[in-house]
Amino acid sequence: MDIRYMQRALELAEFGRGNVSPNPLVGCVIVKDDLIIGEGYHQKFGEAHAEVNAVNSVLDPTTLVDSTAFVTLEPCAHFGKTPPCANLLIEKKIGKVIIAAVDSNPLVGGKGIQILKDAGIEVKTGVLEKEARWQNRGFFTQIEKNRPYVILKWAQTQDGFVARKDFSSKWISNPSSRQLVHKWRAEEDAILVGKNTAKYDNPALNVRDWVGKNPIRLVIDSKLELPQDLKLFDQAVPTICYNTIKSEVIGSLEYVQFKPGFSIQQVLDDLQKRKIQSLIVEGGTYLIQKFLESELWDEARVFTSQTKFGEGIPAPCLPQPASEIHPVLEDRLAIHYHV
Repeated sequence: MDIRYMQRALELAEFGRGNVSPNPLVGCVIVKDDLIIGEGYHQKFGEAHAEVNAVNSVLDPTTLVDSTAFVTLEPCAHFGKTPPCANLLIEKKIGKVIIAAVDSNPLVGGKGIQILKDAGIEVKTGVLEKEARWQNRGFFTQIEKNRPYVILKWAQTQDGFVARKDFSSKWISNPSSRQLVHKWRAEEDAILVGKNTAKYDNPALNVRDWVGKNPIRLVIDSKLELPQDLKLFDQAVPTICYNTIKSEVIGSLEYVQFKPGFSIQQVLDDLQKRKIQSLIVEGGTYLIQKFLESELWDEARVFTSQTKFGEGIPAPCLPQPASEIHPVLEDRLAIHYHV
């Protein structure tokens, strides 16, 4: 039964994806006498946490006494934008709290559990822990590796090219694959391209074929050679341009200056300071290969179409076989996880 209720809490948590970062996704289910009496999830950054929403959903507050709360992540013990959830569960006289994953955030790190135990509440941890950590892989990567969770994404032809010799590439993948990419954009914090992709594809890097927020746009243009009339510089979405020439803020466009020869690690360090949990790298081959060679990646999502170019710019070389393969109409989506 514990697994069933925690699975429901994980399902609830997923509804917050794309809206709660830099907070984690959290779901909560409250059970009394083998019946669910309350449910909630963290819906938006800065607003009520999952435990609060679950408690508020209970029709008869007296039934909270000696109930069991299933929470996907350890209840917080610190004052942030909202009060500590551990204190709320104590106040409502919850009898038992079952937690999927312990929070590795130094502000929490077992403190929420200790507060609950000190109040006489029974605590159990580790129920669907693997699933809960995977659901919050961006949150845990940022805390434990001091960088965002990095997703490499590209589309290639059946004969292994990402673009023609003149750098043109539209469109390799089919409309359904492109819609899936827009869904991913809505779920992650930031999206990065290199100079050539920005120049030749002129991408907007926003969310159009899906409903959701736009990621922060990032481009590497070391010598500031890109034309200013590109969609990336239209001020429609917060955008960062990494370069070696200047640091300047113009509206929603920020120029960040590094010393010549700056590394991918420096870009990720800057994103870490900005509390960016997840990053999609959309190209091109040179930039993606830099992430692969530096081993600063977590996942690669590769679409392969039925199209053939015969010659062109070769796709990046992945060091390991795909972990998952999914058909997207006539395209093939291969997902590689960095081991």
